[in-house]
Amino acid sequence: MEKFLKLLGYLKPYKWYVTANVFTNILAAIFSLFSLAMLIPFLQLLFGTVPLVEVKPEFVLSTKGLTHYLNYSLSTLIREHDKATALLFIIALVLAASLLKNLFTYLSLYYLAPIRVGVLQDMRNLLYRKVVDLPLGYYTEEKKGDIISKMTNDVNEIEISIIRSLEMFFRDPIIIIIHLAGLIYISPQLTLFVLLILPLTGGIIGRVGKNLRKTSFKGQTKMGIILSIIEETIGGLRIIKAFNAESKVIRHFESMNSFYSLLMKKMWRRRDLASPLSEFLGTIVVVLVLWYGGNLIFAGKGNLGPEALIAYIGIFYMIINPAKSFSSAYYNVLKGMASADRIDTILTAENPIKVKAGAIRISSFENEIEYRNVNFRYQDDWVLHNINLKIKKGMTVALVGQSGSGKSTMVDLVPRFWDVTEGEILIDGINIYDYDLTSLRNLMGNVNQDPILFNDTFYNNIAFGVDNATLEDVIAAAKIANAHEFIMATPNGYYTNVGDRGSKLSGGQRQRISIARAILKNPPIMILDEATSALDTESERLVQDAIDNLMKHRTSLVIAHRLSTIKNADLICVLHEGEIVERGRHDELLALNGYYARLHGMQLL
Repeated sequence: MEKFLKLLGYLKPYKWYVTANVFTNILAAIFSLFSLAMLIPFLQLLFGTVPLVEVKPEFVLSTKGLTHYLNYSLSTLIREHDKATALLFIIALVLAASLLKNLFTYLSLYYLAPIRVGVLQDMRNLLYRKVVDLPLGYYTEEKKGDIISKMTNDVNEIEISIIRSLEMFFRDPIIIIIHLAGLIYISPQLTLFVLLILPLTGGIIGRVGKNLRKTSFKGQTKMGIILSIIEETIGGLRIIKAFNAESKVIRHFESMNSFYSLLMKKMWRRRDLASPLSEFLGTIVVVLVLWYGGNLIFAGKGNLGPEALIAYIGIFYMIINPAKSFSSAYYNVLKGMASADRIDTILTAENPIKVKAGAIRISSFENEIEYRNVNFRYQDDWVLHNINLKIKKGMTVALVGQSGSGKSTMVDLVPRFWDVTEGEILIDGINIYDYDLTSLRNLMGNVNQDPILFNDTFYNNIAFGVDNATLEDVIAAAKIANAHEFIMATPNGYYTNVGDRGSKLSGGQRQRISIARAILKNPPIMILDEATSALDTESERLVQDAIDNLMKHRTSLVIAHRLSTIKNADLICVLHEGEIVERGRHDELLALNGYYARLHGMQLL
């Protein structure tokens, strides 16, 4: 119930639509009851069970007053004309009431449409903002396919199961309450009997749906795993084919798909039981009402006539359908709440990268970056130990070492992709925790080993993150990155789409677009993580000059495996098992004949 109330919190921006919907539903229910209540005077007129009213009653705006005035009007029509004319008058009233009922029913749905669409839009926006806001560490623990499943399948399930049930939640209780008031007016005794029976039938329905939410949660989780398998298969298709592992991955997928199908079969069978079960229970209740009401008439109790019992059954049937819909909605909500639980795992995930209140906005880099007694671990094992390093403005500092020595982690701490576990990192003498995160990251440009491009044009990929960049600015950056020529050779030049993750380009071309993007941002601090490793010899020569020019007046942190690319670095730090074991210039480190000299010798070989 708490989760459902939380979901109803999404309705707050649409409170006026909700109010209009509830109001029109009330009017629709009133006119529905009125059209059915016309059965009583019609049957009285048909059977002649009530004498004609001779004296005109005083008009009073109440149920009893309206009944007396209607009986007088019908009596007048019969006296002055005939029963057929009075019958036509009742039919006209029923038609008018039915027209108004259906008009207000449509208006209630008209006001419900923006609520349905708006709530889902807000939910998707909230999820996307959260996905963008969460730190990189969150995605090392979660499967991408499962996250995509939560943002698509689970949101769709909420739309199908809960949002579409809003109509029933707003409409059906109103219909039930108003028609129940009519039943109480006709026969309090018979209505009390009905109210004693209904909780029993409701309890049976509730018991059947008890495990539906748990089964649905398992099913949605398995669907997330299936999407993860599909995503991994598409991404690793080259390896699957190279190792002739097609049958292996197919068996794995079909096994998971079979388990998911069994869960869904169980869930749908339980869910589909709601409608026939509630209909059968409703029929039992109607039969009991007929039996009890007939006995009241036979005994002459409860002031209940035959025409009133027929009208009572007609109005009671108007309660059965909403009650049946309400039970179906209850099942749908139970199923949908499982999806709400899964979505909640994203929305409630805590972002450990906090921006402190009153954070300082930094607009320029003036002096130095300092690692002071920095230690870091992802979970249990330490990745960096006792890192102390000062990087003066304008310096090029290279980090080298074996894979897994902590180089990428060390540079990721500066833009706060991760936060240090112990120690501190300072820029211009101030801890980076004290800076506003957006302005801190604005100081830095990133070029990664695996160039990340978006399924968009060359122009938008290069201008990414730079507001109001002109085509001239983009072309200038591309020329520095030696990317202009191959861009212009494409059909639409800078407005050609690069494909999914730049799939239409070679590795070297993707890297040059990535470098052009960093050049256009023009930051004072550059972070280059193996920026030339994906390039062939010719591309490396083309790009290395551009990188050298790019780093001339900037502070650069460079991760390199090819030691030939960092010979001219101002400082080279050698990392081994998370510690800086050597530091100095290229010639100095070679003279030490230590870790760096061994790495250099291995590359020469």
